[in-house]
Amino acid sequence: MPDTTDADGLTVGQVSARVGVTVRALHHWDEIGLARPSLRTAAGYRLYTAGDLERLHRIVVYRELGLGLDRIGAVLDDPAADVPGALRAQREQVTERIDRLQQLGAGLDRMIDAHQCGLLLTAEQQAAMFGPRWNPDWPAQARQRYGDTKQWQQYAERSASRGPEEWQAVADEVAELDRALGDAMDTGVEPGSPEAHRLVERHREVFASYFPLTRQMQVCLARRYEADPGFAAHYDGIRTGLAAWFRRIVDADARAHGIDPDTATWQ
Repeated sequence: MPDTTDADGLTVGQVSARVGVTVRALHHWDEIGLARPSLRTAAGYRLYTAGDLERLHRIVVYRELGLGLDRIGAVLDDPAADVPGALRAQREQVTERIDRLQQLGAGLDRMIDAHQCGLLLTAEQQAAMFGPRWNPDWPAQARQRYGDTKQWQQYAERSASRGPEEWQAVADEVAELDRALGDAMDTGVEPGSPEAHRLVERHREVFASYFPLTRQMQVCLARRYEADPGFAAHYDGIRTGLAAWFRRIVDADARAHGIDPDTATWQ
C-alpha cells in the first residue's frame, strides 16, 4: 500500500462523520476485510479514498436493508453475485417483519384499550352476554377503584387476549354459578357446610377468569357484593337475599381456613 499525505484521503474520524457509522464499526469492517482504507500516511495512519467512500456508502445501504456483513461482502466482491435476488429475498424478510410488527402494534392497541376500559366489548355485547342485570358501567367503575392495582393489570391483560367467543364462555360460567348459588340458597344450604364450601371454591375458580382471587380478597369482594347497591341488586335479582347469603358462606369458609372475615384485607 503506497504512502501518501493526509490531503489525498479521509481519516477514520472524518469518514465516520461523513458516512454516519462509528469509528469502532469502521475498524471492525477493516479487520474482517469488508472495507479497508486504500492509503496510508507517512506516519502509518490509514486513509480512505473516494472509491473506499463509495464502497462504504453501499455497505451502509445494504446494512440498513438488513443484509448481514457476510452477505454484503459477497454482494460487493463476487462478480457473479445475484444482487437483485439477494435484495428480493431481503424484501420478503422485511415484509414478514412488517406483518409481525403490525400484529404486535394491534396487540399493543388492544392492551392499551383493555387497561383503560377493562372490557373490549360494546355495551350491547355486554348486555347480550352477561344478561339484563349487567351494568355496563361496572368495568369503568372498577378501573376507577382498582386501576392502579396488580389485579386490574392482570384483568386487563386477560381481557386484551379475549374476543366475544371467549367472553361468552366466561359469561356462561358466571351465569351457571349464579344459578347454582340461587338453587343452593333455595334448598337451605347452610354456611360452613361441605356444599357451601364447594360453592365458595367454585366462585374463586370462576372468578379466576378475571384475576386470581385469594380467600381474603374473596371475603372483601363478598362484602362489597352485599354493601354496594348495584351488586346487591344484581344478586338479589337472582334470589332475594342472595348477596347477604353469599357473604355468609364466604365468611364461614374463610373461618374454616383460619381467616377472620372481620379483619380480612385485599391481599
